Amino acid sequence: MTPAQITRTPGRHGHATELRSAARRLVSGPGRRRFLTVTGAAAALALTVGLPGAGTAAAAELDARRITEDPFTLGVASGDPLPTSVLLWTRLAPRPYEADGGLPARRVEVRWEIARDERFRRIVRRGTATAHPEFGHSVHVEVRGLDPDRGFHYRFRAGDWTSPAGRTRTAPSPGARNSSLTLAAVSCQAYHDGYFTAYRHLADEDVDVVFHLGDYLYEYAVTAAGGARAYTDRVLPAHFARETVTLEDYRMRYGLYRSDPDLRAAHAAHPFVVTWDDHETENNYAGDTPENDVPPEEFLLRRAAAYRAYWENQPLRTPQRPAGPDMRLYRRLRFGGLAQFDVLDTRQYRSDQAYGDGWQVPGPESEDPARTMTGAAQERWLLDGWKASDARWNVVPQQVTFARRRNVPAGVHKLSMDSWDGYPASRQRLMDGAEAAGIENLMVLTGDVHVAYGFDLKADFDDPESRTVGTEIVTTSVSSGKDGSERPANWDNLTRANPHLKFYDGRRGYTLVTLGTRQARADFRTVPAVTTPGAPVGTAASFVTEAGDPGLTPA
Repeated sequence: MTPAQITRTPGRHGHATELRSAARRLVSGPGRRRFLTVTGAAAALALTVGLPGAGTAAAAELDARRITEDPFTLGVASGDPLPTSVLLWTRLAPRPYEADGGLPARRVEVRWEIARDERFRRIVRRGTATAHPEFGHSVHVEVRGLDPDRGFHYRFRAGDWTSPAGRTRTAPSPGARNSSLTLAAVSCQAYHDGYFTAYRHLADEDVDVVFHLGDYLYEYAVTAAGGARAYTDRVLPAHFARETVTLEDYRMRYGLYRSDPDLRAAHAAHPFVVTWDDHETENNYAGDTPENDVPPEEFLLRRAAAYRAYWENQPLRTPQRPAGPDMRLYRRLRFGGLAQFDVLDTRQYRSDQAYGDGWQVPGPESEDPARTMTGAAQERWLLDGWKASDARWNVVPQQVTFARRRNVPAGVHKLSMDSWDGYPASRQRLMDGAEAAGIENLMVLTGDVHVAYGFDLKADFDDPESRTVGTEIVTTSVSSGKDGSERPANWDNLTRANPHLKFYDGRRGYTLVTLGTRQARADFRTVPAVTTPGAPVGTAASFVTEAGDPGLTPA
């Protein structure tokens, strides 16, 4: 079934009747809320939403010389650096605001090259890749045979068109005695809440890799004026003024986001390691449970569409390519002997939020030991990875606040049921596992909350004098929440209620983390405004934590 055939017979929420029927088979039989496997009806759904035929060229070929408009409007990106390999990405879209990107449903041959120098005089690898219409004409090239710990320049060609050039870098060799690594942490970039000014500044930073911790895209409607951007020089198409539900919706929304010049600049400047949170699909979904009361098959269709569009528009490798509503996003990256990164997915496998979600008084439901944030398989994978790790720093890039966060300093307190506070048994299993594995330098990287936090992770959050077993660096949003403020309304309550909270700032920006053999340093970078373009960047605060002696202290 082709995408054109799919859209001719809409069911509820614009989905084709055929898709809804396929998704319904996924949740029929015993255990409707079971996690789906890539068999049977799941494979049927993956095929129904239009994948290239296995081992075949599913679509006719388009001569790239017939493309009359620039197909590289969404820029270039690289990601998931390994010691001898890096993933290169682009997506052909002469008209990024259109469902088909302005190209016919034909495959296109794209040439790529990677060089040691910015003038491309010393080419080290080159080749061709196919941009399939079934994958939104996206291109994912896994370049192999590169030297470790080295910078490279890359670009693509399609017909007579040449993409902007990008810079990337391979990781150090597994046994390398590297003494320093600088990363940036970013999250939460609601287009309708403001400009991506932070990305323009991040493009100029000297970092080895960028970790995106989720909410790369928001499903909410965007007005003709771009929401808080208040455009006066353009009018966005009307189809952005609705929530994303279908594959075409999500593809066009990525076209809107990735057409932003500041975001394109950051992707071209640095390799990214990405993981999602909720808004790439739907606000606060949990596993296969949607936020709103819709039939399970409806949500699984939406999740399949969202996951498919996410892979199409991110620099992700083949193992992360989804099958229907399932996608293995958690993965491990190693940067020499200095750092191991265990990238988590805290959405796809979690138990439903307790007590109806939101901030609630904790109780038996939230404290049920059977509840999980990661799912059993991902939890085992993480704990086993820690047991085998000999890295100086073990870093966990993930989505939602890990440390305990009470809302008031006295009396009956509430906790966020969407964060790890709503899954305390799951959190404790990880903390116990880190201790059992002898992990001395644990750092959690977090996004989600549109503010910057610096936490000490305590062996017992009820006892401020208990051992500090790690640190958590929470990066603020790029634009979500609009301009923000240095001290949000709950600043006093939150800082008094949580003595392990060492820093709190509510402005937009990003965070730089430099890992060394003796200490790690976090620089919280902020911009004063995102509702107007061009704001300057500054450092709100800097903290260090010593190797072997965790705990944040002002730098």
